[in-house]
Amino acid sequence: MDYIRRTLEEAFLEASSSFKAVMVVGARQVGKSTMLKHLAADQGRSYATMDDMDDRELARSEPKLFLQMHRPPILIDEIQKAPELFEAIKVMCDESDERGRFWLTGSQGRRLRERAGDTLAGRLAIMELFSLSQREIAGLPQLEALDYSYESLVERQRLFPPNNVVDTFERIWRGGMPDVQDLSERMLSTYFNSYVDTYLMRDAVDDNGVKDVDGFRRLLRAAAALLGELLNYSTLARAADVSVPTAKEWVRALQGMGVVYLLEPYANNSIKRLVKTPKLYFCDTGLAAHLSRWPSAEVLMEGAASGHFYENYVVMELVRSYSYAGGVAGLSFYRDSDAREIDLVIEEGARLHPLEIKKTASPKLPAKGFGALAKAEGFEIAHGGVVCMSEVPRPLDALNSAIPSNLI
Repeated sequence: MDYIRRTLEEAFLEASSSFKAVMVVGARQVGKSTMLKHLAADQGRSYATMDDMDDRELARSEPKLFLQMHRPPILIDEIQKAPELFEAIKVMCDESDERGRFWLTGSQGRRLRERAGDTLAGRLAIMELFSLSQREIAGLPQLEALDYSYESLVERQRLFPPNNVVDTFERIWRGGMPDVQDLSERMLSTYFNSYVDTYLMRDAVDDNGVKDVDGFRRLLRAAAALLGELLNYSTLARAADVSVPTAKEWVRALQGMGVVYLLEPYANNSIKRLVKTPKLYFCDTGLAAHLSRWPSAEVLMEGAASGHFYENYVVMELVRSYSYAGGVAGLSFYRDSDAREIDLVIEEGARLHPLEIKKTASPKLPAKGFGALAKAEGFEIAHGGVVCMSEVPRPLDALNSAIPSNLI
């Protein structure tokens, strides 16, 4: 398969020219090292991976010697397997004013961020890469931040192919891992079986101290069955036959591994009786579809879980977009004790954009929900609407539109 240009490339290169070290984190096989190798072509940058046992052992036992043998500028893959390198990298960063000396990748998000951030404070930029977005797969240009006004949506549509539910669910079912894009249905199942066994289970044991592999696998499947719902640790614990504290620990591990994404509930001091439980999503819908044993995109599209998978898909497309734009917006969902709910609330400065997500081509504004945000002190309600399978944008009222999901 030809190289697919990543949206993060431009921001990464800018960070590399501004910081002495840049680290890209994300789940296994989302294309971190592929992107950096592509950007490093013709640079003369050396390369080492901590998946290599010999390099890993040398880096752990003799980090200074390792960096004498592998001089910067260097790309080091899976550095979470040799965190002893961070102190030696810090020393070498302080010896030179050269920018972009160290390009690093890592798969253990939270724990790795904390250790790298503490050791390399002021020297390191940390960026996150997800699996391929719909725009990257289609080879479409990266645009400015999404404007939800009807006029802007109409302008945007001129650059995009038609919205089509069959194509959308093919993307949902297949997912965004670069290596699966050209695989047959039979090989897709083989890929994900290998991905779970080779990467997820091994990382759970080696990097997260999981001893009950079968229980962890049961919890992983249960999480896929509950995507798009409020996170219920008791339900996950029962499904995995483990304690609630263990279920919480394992969900944190999956979050750190870049497997699941927890969307936090909206919080505002002026609005009372808000739920405090996050919603659970999978970072890659293809992995979730495999774990839930959906045999084809058509069966998933017509199945009872199709709405949840469509919601997961839309949420993660927007998470990618805002993350790659520099994290200038906050994403959350709204739910209160009066059953008023908004699938996504996007906070940009003092503006709130409410978004519903519906697998329909003829959406209507929710009867209740959007109005609840009017009580949020210090914010104005800005353009929003319903992200859906409509073929074209259309106004629903003065502020809200039907937003075709291929435009996000």
